[in-house]
Amino acid sequence: MVSARNVEQAYAVLKDVVVRTSLDYDPYLSEKYDAEIYIKRENEQRVRSFKIRGAYYAISQLSKEEKERGVVCASAGNHAQGVAYTCKEMRIPATIFMPITTPQQKIGQVKFFGGDYVTIRLVGDTFDESAKAAMAYTAESGKTFIDPFDDPNVQAGQGTVAYEILDEADRQSISFDKILVPVGGGGLIAGVSVYLKDQAPEIEIIGVEASGARSMKAAFDKGRPVKLPTIDKFADGIAVQKVGATTYDVARKYVDKLVGVDEGWISETILDLYSKQGIVAEPAGAATIAALDVMKDQIKGQRICCIISGGNNDINRMPEMEERALIYEGIKHYFVVNFPQRPGALREFVNNILGPDDDITRFEYIKRANKGTGPVLIGIALGNRDDFSAFISRLEEFDPHYINLHENDSLYKMLV
Repeated sequence: MVSARNVEQAYAVLKDVVVRTSLDYDPYLSEKYDAEIYIKRENEQRVRSFKIRGAYYAISQLSKEEKERGVVCASAGNHAQGVAYTCKEMRIPATIFMPITTPQQKIGQVKFFGGDYVTIRLVGDTFDESAKAAMAYTAESGKTFIDPFDDPNVQAGQGTVAYEILDEADRQSISFDKILVPVGGGGLIAGVSVYLKDQAPEIEIIGVEASGARSMKAAFDKGRPVKLPTIDKFADGIAVQKVGATTYDVARKYVDKLVGVDEGWISETILDLYSKQGIVAEPAGAATIAALDVMKDQIKGQRICCIISGGNNDINRMPEMEERALIYEGIKHYFVVNFPQRPGALREFVNNILGPDDDITRFEYIKRANKGTGPVLIGIALGNRDDFSAFISRLEEFDPHYINLHENDSLYKMLV
């Protein structure tokens, strides 16, 4: 199991390699939540995430022979970038397995950081499927697998985030009541929690998961790591179906609390961070900031540190984030509605069903021969989310058999 001493050893190796990212007081968030909020900006890191810490330290500990044979890793993006950067610096060949669903921005960054030293293989729809393929290749090739989280050296490297937080807090003569840490496979929270509980046991450690991928909570509930049957891959940096065995052991021992944050609220937080403060955070990176709202009643008057774990956000995903945010806010809704197949039906819907400030954002209609009605996929943006009940009452009069797609996940994923 990783120890505080391991974290200190890792820092001695990494201090001249990684960026010592800033620990900033955030006046906007502090005023918003009536607390003193500080953010640890790992989105400022060389590969725009903390993952370089664990990857570099773990690879630095390999023997000369292991380095010559090369390394293998599986990653949804950020760990891959850390491995790619490290292998180019050390001139080590790397084969990197990534899910097919990985954002193109992250794939491009891996190629950029690794150059000719990296070969990318896209396999599977999830991290876990990609990792399985990577492990099989490792066994065949004789190369060394660099686990993204379930490795004590990786955890020690990630734990240097906590080393810097406490060191900088000492320089600023402050102390924290709580530190919020994003949780995926558990490498970051394992390294951070083991160091904090050794050096500052009074600090409460809060693990933050995306609601659609709460694998650490599932492990806590079952008393062992378990594989979630499905996950929401939106917060790809922390969307892991099963946490590591060693990360679970450390987290179970040292983490005080786990909280879940809805992906829709994470989306809204990303947009808010960018528009209000010019901070670029990926979904996993924004999770701890989003968690402040979940814990707003418990943090008033306290000094809180949020780790923004990464800033590898693909600009092409912004429309998806805006969509999720509007759905979460209760403004945007999708329905399947039966429309009469006659002239004027849409005009009737607009005039009688929509409110004065409501809008149709999507309308897909297939005319069916010899039928009195036909199904329509319709997207509605309410002018005021509080008007939802009144809108539904009017919609029921128009079509008593309408389907609210947000109440049917399978249909929503298929149609929207």
